[in-house]
Amino acid sequence: MPRRLPGLLLLLWPLLLLLLLLLPPPAAPGPQARPGFRRLGTRGPGGSPGRRSALAAPTGAPYAGVGGAGICKSRPLDLVFIIDSSRSVRPLEFTKVKTFVSRIIDTLDIGAADTRVAVVNYASTVKTEFHLSTHSDKQSLKRAVARITPLSTGTMSGLAIQTAMDEAFTVEAGARGPTSNIPKVAIIVTDGRPQDQVNEVAARARATGIELYAVGVDRADMESLKLMASEPLDEHVFYVETYGVIEKLSSRFQKTFCAPDPCMLGTHQCQHVCVSDGEGKHHCECSQGYLLNADKKTCSAIDKCALNTHGCEHICVNDRAGSYHCECYEGYTLNEDRKTCSAQDQCALGTHGCQHVCVNDRAGSYHCECYEGYTLNEDKKTCSVRNKCALGSHGCQHICVNDGATSYHCDCYNGYTLNEDKKTCSAIEEARRLISTEDACACEATLAFQDKVNSYLQRLNTKLDDILEKLQANEYGQIHR
Repeated sequence: MPRRLPGLLLLLWPLLLLLLLLLPPPAAPGPQARPGFRRLGTRGPGGSPGRRSALAAPTGAPYAGVGGAGICKSRPLDLVFIIDSSRSVRPLEFTKVKTFVSRIIDTLDIGAADTRVAVVNYASTVKTEFHLSTHSDKQSLKRAVARITPLSTGTMSGLAIQTAMDEAFTVEAGARGPTSNIPKVAIIVTDGRPQDQVNEVAARARATGIELYAVGVDRADMESLKLMASEPLDEHVFYVETYGVIEKLSSRFQKTFCAPDPCMLGTHQCQHVCVSDGEGKHHCECSQGYLLNADKKTCSAIDKCALNTHGCEHICVNDRAGSYHCECYEGYTLNEDRKTCSAQDQCALGTHGCQHVCVNDRAGSYHCECYEGYTLNEDKKTCSVRNKCALGSHGCQHICVNDGATSYHCDCYNGYTLNEDKKTCSAIEEARRLISTEDACACEATLAFQDKVNSYLQRLNTKLDDILEKLQANEYGQIHR
């Protein structure tokens, strides 16, 4: 049997090794049981019901996965990672640290107006890998993080914090000034005890407004982590047992930097419109034609016509829904812009109501007139026959004759004839009348005409002679009386 024992051990050794790997590691007798920090690893993230940090989302806030899509939006930050790359951090473990940094970057809104990221790498020396203003998109940031290499020696945590203040959190390096109200945040990742004093330099950093988170891994000194971190410690100090589980912290920081969007959650209570202001804040607005009430939530319809902001050229008419429409004065038509008006031709529209004649006026209105011989009635629409002969405006030289309807004609006294103008009259001469009635073109007619003229002239001469004798006799009688 004793000779066969080595062979049996060789057969059982793989099983024993597998059993050892499956057993959970023994609890370390120190930091895990101490109050004032969080431990992540086999137990998962813990939490405290105490007050939240300036960046933390409210306890129980909804979480919507990477980036908080649809519910959470990361608030703008000036974020600096201070990572330990001393000799104790093996290459594979340092890769885990870089993955942890990249995953946090994935959860943030990166951009010049959003979150800016810088990385300070430290061991016994300190190196600012890139500044806050160097990269403005996630992909270039993550590529820059992937290129970072370890510095290998020492753990100068205090010097790293001081370098972050002097080089990373400056306006020249891309940090935003105090008037911007952009939080300044540093996340320190280390697995050892600082080889320099961190108490005073961390206090100065916090006094300048930098919020410090301390992440300890494996052999990290928890007292040093608490000296570096901001209050409350249970919200700013984290611990993981190995670099293999450090990535679990990325979701915790995502929740920390996530601002719940009440507009997306439906908890805003706005009657009409909810507008997200970022950082978990919002305000209510009203639809067009409504005014926000004093409660800043509900809306009331407003009289836009009374506000005189309607833009109607002529008439503003309020509608029931809190809106309005424009109308025009009579004789005008609303243009396509639904605001201005143009004069319309009511005579052409045929709606004028004039009995005889419609006349357009310049102002877009009209008036009625009557045909000649008619007078406009008091209704300014209809017409009545008038007597132009009585009005004395007929123009007839002798006689005006009403035709009983809308017209008249002129006539002449006996012995006169109406001229071609149908107004004036001329005395009748029998000779002219005879001449005008005979056909002077025919020979026989001409002879007959001449005979008649001669006969007429003879009779006329005889009459004239008789008249002259009578006149002479009359004169003679008057002289000898």
